[in-house]
Amino acid sequence: MTTLREVQSTIESLYPRRGAEAWDAIGTSTGDPDAEIGKILFAVDPVAATVEEALEWGAQLLFTHHPLLLRGVTSIAEDRYKGALLARLIRGGCALHSAHTNADVVESGPTGTIFDLLGIPTGAEHRIPFQPLEDQPERGIGLVGNLPEPVSLRDFAARVAEIFPATAGGVRVAGNPEMMVQRVACCSGAGDSFLSHPSVTGADVYLTSDLRHHPASEAREQASLNGGKPALVDTAHYASEQLWLEGAAERIRAAHPDVEARVSTQNTDPWTWHISQQR
Repeated sequence: MTTLREVQSTIESLYPRRGAEAWDAIGTSTGDPDAEIGKILFAVDPVAATVEEALEWGAQLLFTHHPLLLRGVTSIAEDRYKGALLARLIRGGCALHSAHTNADVVESGPTGTIFDLLGIPTGAEHRIPFQPLEDQPERGIGLVGNLPEPVSLRDFAARVAEIFPATAGGVRVAGNPEMMVQRVACCSGAGDSFLSHPSVTGADVYLTSDLRHHPASEAREQASLNGGKPALVDTAHYASEQLWLEGAAERIRAAHPDVEARVSTQNTDPWTWHISQQR
């Protein structure tokens, strides 16, 4: 039987810790390295719904993209949600492990998977990171690359809406719907810190999540001096970071054939509904 220690080693080979940002809190939050692992549930977020799903399925490991303890806590008492989740996992014999920015930088991570689904050619010459790793310049945060053929912004946004998981907020777009786009900049998760990055300003469209009013407004004003480019396509954070999980599960299954691995069915986007105001 495969142990947690062996799964940790596989995860390290797939998503090396050295690729993580210094502020990140990746790795195992709870779990016995010598515990046997028969089932692994993959999810974006370590929240009550995914913990319950893991325990009901009988998983011995919940693998999440976002770390539970990213922001420091001074108490894990069970009247606080992080303490309550950890207690439920420990009592249920389920470990918790996360791969966050160390997964973001690899070719098969969230952004790379989005490029795969958009049909952008693979290879270091076709996919250039915004922020390359020093020792592996073909890897890094964010990617810029070209679609095989130009498409209208309307069709591009529709394709994003088609391939991303459905969320209450849907897909928001800023730009002329008929504008043709081919060069795509993408950063899964919160990406407004890159709005002024040359990889983004030199693209036709920037696909990311969590765009705030002022950064987005300033980017659009600047784009008006550049023929309207880059257009902005803003998705739910959860949606942009869910697609890579099936590939991660497949890689774990290949390395450990005796382990069952599947992706959570829970949509953990915090927003649950919206009212359209289009007139």
